[in-house]
Amino acid sequence: MTTYLLIAGLGLVLLLVSLVLGDLLDGALDALAGDAFSSAVIGAFVSALGFGGALAQGLGAPLAVSLPAGVVAGVGFGWFAAWLTRLLRTDSSGASPRTDDTVGREAVVVTAIPADGYGTVKVLIGGHEMRLNARLDTDHPLPVEPGTRVHVTGSVSPTAVTVAPTWRELG
Repeated sequence: MTTYLLIAGLGLVLLLVSLVLGDLLDGALDALAGDAFSSAVIGAFVSALGFGGALAQGLGAPLAVSLPAGVVAGVGFGWFAAWLTRLLRTDSSGASPRTDDTVGREAVVVTAIPADGYGTVKVLIGGHEMRLNARLDTDHPLPVEPGTRVHVTGSVSPTAVTVAPTWRELG
């Protein structure tokens, strides 16, 4: 069992090093199997092999059973690490929001929006606060004061939107 635990410890060290320093094998084996041989995947495989083998041996299994049990655990965890690595590398949810993403959202006026000019609004999208120039898209006779909630109705440019006062604010 000690051998399996040493193998598991070695896998954990490799996994920790790959998390702190990045992928040690980045690009080295990409031609063979892409992310299948990244440091994180190899670390997960070796660690799970060690812990799976130690668990099987601790339950009384002989080497002929504990080794395949460790390999099965390693393959399972290695596959999961490859899947998770691929998911994180191709994730596009961290992209910065664009002005088009604000359409249909509620905003708060930061600087007054005159009836015939631009003011500034603040829109919150997925934790990102965007401050944009804004003009009224309706014939509103009075300027819209700071603190007023408005509805973003359209995108004029990468830095400007059109807004309309919400029905609560018109009352």
